[in-house]
Amino acid sequence: MVDAIDLTGDGGVTKMVLRSAKPGALAPSEDLPLVDVHYEGVLAETGEVFDTTREDNTIFSFELGRGAVIKAWDIALKTMKVGELAKITCQPEYAYGIAGSPPDIPPNATLIFEVELVACRPHKGLTPSTVSEQKAKLEELKKQREMAASAKEEEKKRREEAKAAAAARVQAKMEAKKGQGRGKGKAK
Repeated sequence: MVDAIDLTGDGGVTKMVLRSAKPGALAPSEDLPLVDVHYEGVLAETGEVFDTTREDNTIFSFELGRGAVIKAWDIALKTMKVGELAKITCQPEYAYGIAGSPPDIPPNATLIFEVELVACRPHKGLTPSTVSEQKAKLEELKKQREMAASAKEEEKKRREEAKAAAAARVQAKMEAKKGQGRGKGKAK
């Protein structure tokens, strides 16, 4: 069996792979943020099961990174691939902590979950290719906006330079007229 991997650097969330995903399996990402999982949660202190999808073979679905689940799940599931089964140990500060615990979980409980990542999907109505296409379109629009802003800035700079040059010509003419006026006055 493989040793547990410390995902947070402080031992707050550890993951032990119980079954690896097949090569080339999908992983959650920005394009595939919706995940479906099977899981069973037990209290580390007693080994008592407090929640499971296995009894009724249901799927639990949520979006990663939105705070819909405990912090440990957002962290651990980002490291998994479809088909992977892992044991995730969550210290209280990455689980429910003191406040906000469901009634069947004691305060400051360390939780252990056996989680299987069943699927990861894009938002409803999107496919991975449409998400990528949308990102590409947004990038193109961003580039176009940047180019337009740059062209606008360049035009503004040209207008200011032309204005300054015109002001300098007017100033030079005025200086020249002042000089001519003095000369004529002295001649009389």
